[in-house]
Amino acid sequence: MLRSGNPALRNDAFISTRAASGENAMTIQGTANKALILLGVAAIAFAWAWSRPSMGLTLLLPALILGFIASLVTIFKKEWAPVSAPIYAILEGVVLGAISMVFERSYPGIAKQAILLTFGVLFSLLAVYKSGLIKPTQNFKLGVFAATGGIGIFYLVSMIAGFFGVHFSILYGNGPLAIGFSVVVVIIAALNLVMDFDFIEQGAEQGAPKYMEWYGAFSLMVTLVWLYMEILRLLSKLQSRR
Repeated sequence: MLRSGNPALRNDAFISTRAASGENAMTIQGTANKALILLGVAAIAFAWAWSRPSMGLTLLLPALILGFIASLVTIFKKEWAPVSAPIYAILEGVVLGAISMVFERSYPGIAKQAILLTFGVLFSLLAVYKSGLIKPTQNFKLGVFAATGGIGIFYLVSMIAGFFGVHFSILYGNGPLAIGFSVVVVIIAALNLVMDFDFIEQGAEQGAPKYMEWYGAFSLMVTLVWLYMEILRLLSKLQSRR
């Protein structure tokens, strides 16, 4: 069974939930509203960490770990999403705010550029998806899933290698190959948004319970966080060449 590159949006994400109807059923508009709430919460946490660099950096690792735990709770306990998804958004807002400030100190203006590009990609792909120009066929899903899995494995290997003092220049360098790699990763992360749109639409069509709106919004957040971080990394590589 095919899965989305986003671990929160598995093919069986909605199958295991009971169908609902009327006001108790998931809707696309309801999911969009919940996504806006999560983005707003994350933005407030981002601004807080940004305005307090020392505190943000102190809380970076705890927020990163707790955010990962909150994501796992949301994925495996979907009915808890109305509570766990906002918690995840707060924690990721702190993480992104602290990391963005570190990049901002080296490359002034980079955070604003990354934010604008992230939302530009989001709305562009949403428009393309709604127009039908991109169709999430089985082959499309298989390709995105394989590429996302490959990137995840490579990142895991590089992290383990880092503990032994081995660092891959393709990740941390600013040469043509490193920049090309970042461009590919950004594209794959962006294509995961198409997968997200499709899975959320399926959930609404299948009459998933209302709490799945929070789950769908959380899933979008996961992809947007990844996309933002990859765009930030790409911009830093480009600016370091100047």
